[in-house]
Amino acid sequence: MYKSILVPVDLAEADLADPAIAAAVAFAETSGGTIRLVYVRSLVPITYMEFVPADFDSEQQSDAEAKLATIAAAVPLPPELVSAKVLVGSVHGEVLAEADASGADLIVIGSHEPGILAYVIGSNASTIVRRAKCSVLVVR
Repeated sequence: MYKSILVPVDLAEADLADPAIAAAVAFAETSGGTIRLVYVRSLVPITYMEFVPADFDSEQQSDAEAKLATIAAAVPLPPELVSAKVLVGSVHGEVLAEADASGADLIVIGSHEPGILAYVIGSNASTIVRRAKCSVLVVR
């Protein structure tokens, strides 16, 4: 049914991804599919770059890759069926671009109860649901 499943993970709230990963694993086991975990790092505004160390960006990338690899290693599937990628940019933009680039036919997103800010500025999950070219499952 679903051969390529994309699961966005927020490393700041990694627990939110647990139900999404569990759902993705169930789909992957049923259909023999693969899972790709993605984390999107925010861009540091150029005006702040003079205030951070020269190796700040590479350290942030390495740290995110290590944390995401730890989560990927805990996914109860054979390692060759699970991959992880750290991207940089806007969350919904990068997730949608990765879904297109990797040929994902399902995006599984963990979500929480929206707060007032989600209603004012919108949430990444709702933007992904509205704009994705593939199926999207939001798990709470």
